[in-house]
Amino acid sequence: MSRLLEILQKIKAKPGMYIGRASVSDLFLFLVGYKTALIELKIESTEEEMDFYREFQPWLQQKYHVSTSNSWAKIIMLYCVNEKEGFESFFKLLDEFLARDKNVNTALHPINSIALASTDEISKLTQEDAV
Repeated sequence: MSRLLEILQKIKAKPGMYIGRASVSDLFLFLVGYKTALIELKIESTEEEMDFYREFQPWLQQKYHVSTSNSWAKIIMLYCVNEKEGFESFFKLLDEFLARDKNVNTALHPINSIALASTDEISKLTQEDAV
């Protein structure tokens, strides 16, 4: 698990300890600070962290059919009554975002199997023709 996902799980469990309260806007600011700290300390981001920072906002915009320069926290708040609901919604959306790769891999798996089977069959036919 990446450092980012580990800290997010800690924040989810005890938001008051890390960001003061269960607030999607405060969580957003914390994550901006976390990313800035990594850059300032010259700590290389993991693939999972880069995926989140690069892809979460566009994924969320596509999910909600929104085109905006506002933050992902603001987009979430468009669909929530208060910051706490936004905070809870973020973690549901994060789970959905992280699962998107698994869904893509699962969807592609049968195709890959067919392609591999076809390649094996071609190899066998080629070997039979050579004999």
